[in-house]
Amino acid sequence: MAANSNSKKQKKRGGFPPVDQPSTVNVNRNSPPPPPRRWGLIALFLMVSIGGTYLAVWLKQGPGALRLGYRIVKTYPHDPTAFTQGLLWDGDALYESTGKEGRSSIRKVDLKTGDVLQKRDLPEKIFAEGLALAGDKFYQLTWKNNLIFVYDRAFKLLKEVPYDHDGWGLTSDGTHLIASDGTSYLRFLDPETLQEDHAVRVRIGNRSVGQLNELEMHGPDLYANVYQTDFIHWIDKTNGNVKATIDLAGLWPLKDRPSRDAVLNGIAIDAKSERMFVTGKDCPFLWEIELVEKQP
Repeated sequence: MAANSNSKKQKKRGGFPPVDQPSTVNVNRNSPPPPPRRWGLIALFLMVSIGGTYLAVWLKQGPGALRLGYRIVKTYPHDPTAFTQGLLWDGDALYESTGKEGRSSIRKVDLKTGDVLQKRDLPEKIFAEGLALAGDKFYQLTWKNNLIFVYDRAFKLLKEVPYDHDGWGLTSDGTHLIASDGTSYLRFLDPETLQEDHAVRVRIGNRSVGQLNELEMHGPDLYANVYQTDFIHWIDKTNGNVKATIDLAGLWPLKDRPSRDAVLNGIAIDAKSERMFVTGKDCPFLWEIELVEKQP
């Protein structure tokens, strides 16, 4: 679709605007910019005060991709003890992978109430990560355990398969499973053997983009949470180019989060109605959002 930069109209639901226009920068034109030295002091203060993580990751992304904003369509309850690592929509329900040792699970969740309809707890020493559905099987990554769990739709464990990489995010494009491991690479796995077929480097221009976490497919495009930021990258899975960056700043204010580990993570898309859902780790809310052009 061709973008119209003079129009602010968006779809009422789904919110997937076109992405072929350059981004705009939000500037306060009434105030002169501070001198470079002052900016350096501000950056140093922020890096010290918040451990540098958020700022360092933000700076690493850099400019270059179209920036999109969001509008909240509806807010739903979500289990505040669910350390969300993977999220997907199928049929009429959400499926979720939760992490942390002693808290890891795979579960089916009622969207409207947040109630857990079906659940399988994992062993105490397992730290679960991303979740994907391919055919009639669920695939669940583990972080450092070097295993992929395969389940049927009743969450019966079918097999455990060794995996050579850290497990972060996981999704399916109908042909391959696509996994992230915290680097800038997306790894395409054969769903039968779980062996890597090929990998694609994600980038903005010539710059690699790392910290790719939870993944979700929608048509030919892939969405990835950027760990410890409020960003989601919208990626062309065939070449790794970031088509747009979705800025969810303010959706879950830092002051309302229970810990530093409580970051935005979890993307699910209802392909039939094009509804997009997002949540976070240990987050009491799950939001349906619409993507909009970020206004200057």
